[in-house]
Amino acid sequence: MTAEVRELLQLATVLQASVAEAQEQMVAVVTRGALNIKNGWRDNAVASAGRHARLYPYSISYDVTPIPGGATAEIGPDKGRPQGPLGNLLEFGSSKNPPHNDGGRALLAEAPRFEAQVALMVDRLGPR
Repeated sequence: MTAEVRELLQLATVLQASVAEAQEQMVAVVTRGALNIKNGWRDNAVASAGRHARLYPYSISYDVTPIPGGATAEIGPDKGRPQGPLGNLLEFGSSKNPPHNDGGRALLAEAPRFEAQVALMVDRLGPR
């Protein structure tokens, strides 16, 4: 029994050549998404924080870490910045304060844009 695998080998060659490019592009996509979420979270927090937490929105930051095959991002209040430690209370609420869900809303707003960018990247890197 024999099988024609020429096209499969060509696809494997293209995918192997695309790995480095894919990782680089994925870092860029994750970085842009993290920045958009940070900015959305800040905008939401400016609107919801009120006068008692007026510095809190400016404690929102992000860090991107490349990992094999892509990147990961951590987005949220930096506890080392003014009013950053209020993040858990403001985001999730307490028995006396309702949750603001500023970060959650920013994440939901970014999700479709992020998914579209990943799909576009996959299409660009696909078989040529």
